[in-house]
Amino acid sequence: MPIVIVPADPNWPQAFAGIKAALTPALPAGAVVHHIGSTAVPGLAAKDIIDLQVTVASLTQIDTTALAAAGFNLRAPTSDHCPPGMTLPPSDLCKRLFGTNQPHAAHVHFRELGRFNQRYPLLCRDYLRAHSPAAAAYAVIKHNLAARFPDDIEAYYAIKDPVFDLIMVGAAAWAERIAWTAPPGD
Repeated sequence: MPIVIVPADPNWPQAFAGIKAALTPALPAGAVVHHIGSTAVPGLAAKDIIDLQVTVASLTQIDTTALAAAGFNLRAPTSDHCPPGMTLPPSDLCKRLFGTNQPHAAHVHFRELGRFNQRYPLLCRDYLRAHSPAAAAYAVIKHNLAARFPDDIEAYYAIKDPVFDLIMVGAAAWAERIAWTAPPGD
């Protein structure tokens, strides 16, 4: 399937709400759901796939049978990438990824509370929401990568991930300056 970046869709928040409603009955008690990724940033071009993060105390709480019954199937990968120059334990990058195409194409990332990879997408989303020039530059990068590597997802992410790690340097400084904390669920 080719990589296609589409203009921001004002219906993405509604799509998130529909996916969250379908997902919630299959979640463990205490799970917190956030809309993450580019579709969670107003005005940002993205692949037309809604990303959700479900924060849980432990990945062992995930009921794959209940999720499959709700239409969410386990997928790879089981780990997020480690930004260059960082040494993180595998537990800080571990996740479970589920996908669905109903009611909208979505990726559901389960991550443990307090881990590096649980904070990263929330901070990135909030930073891009607060810094439209950074979001606009990121959109240009994604458009260029999709044009250059429309059928090579590995090449697309091999460049996109380190670029995003650069954005996160500014996001981390911003977070410290404003005393950012992870928001409650969406």
